[in-house]
Amino acid sequence: MRHTLRISLATAAITVTALSLVGCSATSAAQVQGTWGTANTTGEPWLIFEEDGSFNGSDGCNGIFGTYSVSGDTVSLGDMGTTLMFCEGVDTWLSEAASARVDGDTLIVRDRAETEIGTLERAQ
Repeated sequence: MRHTLRISLATAAITVTALSLVGCSATSAAQVQGTWGTANTTGEPWLIFEEDGSFNGSDGCNGIFGTYSVSGDTVSLGDMGTTLMFCEGVDTWLSEAASARVDGDTLIVRDRAETEIGTLERAQ
């Protein structure tokens, strides 16, 4: 009986630890909302996430707009559109964004292959 109690207590401790770790890794929509990068700066990428689930921004050349959703620690960018201007000398990496993850004041942006393609800092 004592052995069964120890196993039950150990199982409970592991479950509580696992649940607390899952809670730490989840991102809320409120953590995503706001401005990332320096908005309206020519040649610089930026995004603004709105409370209504929409976003807009720029890859430094082209306007970007669409919708987003948050699940776990992933921010999924869906229904994204962009303008199609040519800007010489501008790295338009942000136009390849498919998802992101918030790490403190940094938005880590990934493409469809889940490869990190860049980061944006939260605007102050």
